[in-house]
Amino acid sequence: MRHMFLGSLAAAALAATTANAATPMDLSIIDRAVADFTGATIGQPGGAKLPVDRRLRLASCNAPLDLQWFGRDQRSVQVACPTAGWRIYVAVDAGAGGGHGASPQYGQTLVKRGENVSILVRGSGFTLTRQGSAVEDGAQGEWIKVRATGQRTETLRAMVIRPGQVGIDLP
Repeated sequence: MRHMFLGSLAAAALAATTANAATPMDLSIIDRAVADFTGATIGQPGGAKLPVDRRLRLASCNAPLDLQWFGRDQRSVQVACPTAGWRIYVAVDAGAGGGHGASPQYGQTLVKRGENVSILVRGSGFTLTRQGSAVEDGAQGEWIKVRATGQRTETLRAMVIRPGQVGIDLP
């Protein structure tokens, strides 16, 4: 009787695991995460070129997605799920800036005070990203104060890279 109970318990656990693994990832979550990461929506300069291919069947991710720039020219975003073990790459429109591939004009404000921004910290061989908000306005190439989400007292100085994105390069 005890073996039958343990066998039933094991079968129920396996069925729950299989059902969870069979539940595919909602790909619109990835689209939103990439838009938040890049600071631009799909089809906009600096954003994903296209939505994630809806034919993909990825296992549902039970942890926060890990997003990083991929490639020397940052033309792709690597999206990974550490718990499910998958990784995909989303092509990004390299025409970041003033719109439709045009370069922003000198002194044009790209980040406004209070705006949500992606804060990139880049070092030799890695890029970390954190969401935050701008404490002051800034044009491309200017250093502005930003505050990471969850941090209410400490500000950082970061360079404006493009609309909605600032960065700090480590030596």
